Amino acid sequence: MRAGSSQQFAASVTGTTNTAVSWSVNNIAGGNSANGTITSSGNYTAPAVLPNPNTITIQATSSADSSASGSSDVTLLNPTPVLSAINPTLVNVGPISLAITGSNFLSGSQVLLAGVPLTTTYVSARQLTATGTASAVGIYAISVSNPNPGQSTSSSINLQVTSTTQASACSGMAVGAGASLNGFRPFPADNVWNQDISTAAVDPNSASYINFIGTTVPIHPDFGSGEYQGSYMGIPYSVVDSSQSPVNIIFNAYGDESDPGPMPIPANANIEGYPNPGTGDRHVLVLDNNNCWLYELYGSSVNSDGSWNAASAAVWDLQNYTQRPLTWTSADAAGLPIFPGLIRYDEAASGQIAHAIRFTLQHSVAAFVAPATHWASNSSAQFAAPMGMRLRLKSSFDISSFSATNQVILTALKQYGMIMADNGSSMYLGGAPDDRWSNDDLHNLTTLTASDFEVVALGTVYTSANVPTGSAPTISSFTASTSNPVSAGTAVTLSWSATGASYYIVSPQIGAVRGTTAVVNPTATTTYTLYATNQFGRTTATVIVTVQ
Repeated sequence: MRAGSSQQFAASVTGTTNTAVSWSVNNIAGGNSANGTITSSGNYTAPAVLPNPNTITIQATSSADSSASGSSDVTLLNPTPVLSAINPTLVNVGPISLAITGSNFLSGSQVLLAGVPLTTTYVSARQLTATGTASAVGIYAISVSNPNPGQSTSSSINLQVTSTTQASACSGMAVGAGASLNGFRPFPADNVWNQDISTAAVDPNSASYINFIGTTVPIHPDFGSGEYQGSYMGIPYSVVDSSQSPVNIIFNAYGDESDPGPMPIPANANIEGYPNPGTGDRHVLVLDNNNCWLYELYGSSVNSDGSWNAASAAVWDLQNYTQRPLTWTSADAAGLPIFPGLIRYDEAASGQIAHAIRFTLQHSVAAFVAPATHWASNSSAQFAAPMGMRLRLKSSFDISSFSATNQVILTALKQYGMIMADNGSSMYLGGAPDDRWSNDDLHNLTTLTASDFEVVALGTVYTSANVPTGSAPTISSFTASTSNPVSAGTAVTLSWSATGASYYIVSPQIGAVRGTTAVVNPTATTTYTLYATNQFGRTTATVIVTVQ
């Protein structure tokens, strides 16, 4: 029997009308926690941890005659591990560090990469960490093996290993406000934003969700050309290069759920609603084509020294998909990045939008589905949407009468769908402002209504009752390369060793960083903080560099 499992035992008594028996484990009536327990009806439950020795004896004793008994020896085996998730699910060729979550893990459990053992650290029965090397591009099975007695292996989850060519594509983005990405698409091809869901299953409650939205509610492109009531329409973005210095971010609301600065945000970056952003969401989106990161602020305003105030901020790795903590907000209420879901003129003009589209609904519940990680509920109705709900334009909808530009948008809605990302006006599509849009043409999209869409199968719906939990990253060291004190401007290498992190930030001066080192040039004594983050939380460590 496997540890933690149950087995029904039976005893047959003859020669008496009293066929009742009493049950014991290793001569202990009813058993105990160390060797397992057995009920009065003979149902035995093995202990979660194997006893030593791992063979126990189940005994049935006649109630009519205590000298009459029968027994069965049971050999107990380690449980079979259950693998629920790995983080990250995509890495580059080279050194890798994974956080493994599931159940039935043991101190001798081993994480396997395509059957090859990785260096594994036992954290708990529900979490392991593993390090090793991915030597080639490909998709590899990650599994967990438990040791003897009863060696067994879990089912597997795929890990995608990519090259660093995504970085070179990132460098091809033009620089400036609303600049063309020149074909660059954020995040890997298999990322949820970029997945073709045209043949995905329809949710069994699709009609109920659509009815709750309102079947006659029209699609509304929440972007366009020129100004409306003094503000440009849509969510603006900027692309910067290595010439943009990182600046401090000062938080005034959700700093505890934000990624700290510094961030390369230009002082003249357009705020949503520019030139008169007013009291709206005031998003600021900046892509860095040198380091391939995306920075998003909410509730933004710039200070005279070039620093920025923000209600919240999030950093996203454009080469991968940085997993931020579950239940944390981002610059969007769903905990999602905003930019990858925007409809942009440069891609519409190219003839293809190859990603899902961001949209809003008036009502949402306290729940989310992947890829969302946060909710901001304003309804308790059964069929109000969870954050992250994905809609798809029905394949039967005829788009042939629309303009070429609108057909690109509608094709994307059939192939990639749209992801519910925030509370707002229902069926509003997110996009970036551009004077090349034709507002009259975009207005033709309003002939579509919610009834023309269907809800893609939701998958697991997460609420406060079942949000996965686990361990934040572990930082085992964070050190400076030189002995204190140093002269002002001296190059100092900060190095760290950590497990279980999906991304790192070093503050001040550096910001988001890949790898496990960063070079700083302090001009005054400075305390540097390393922030290591994964889907379960954030861990920090500090080191002081003293300048003489």
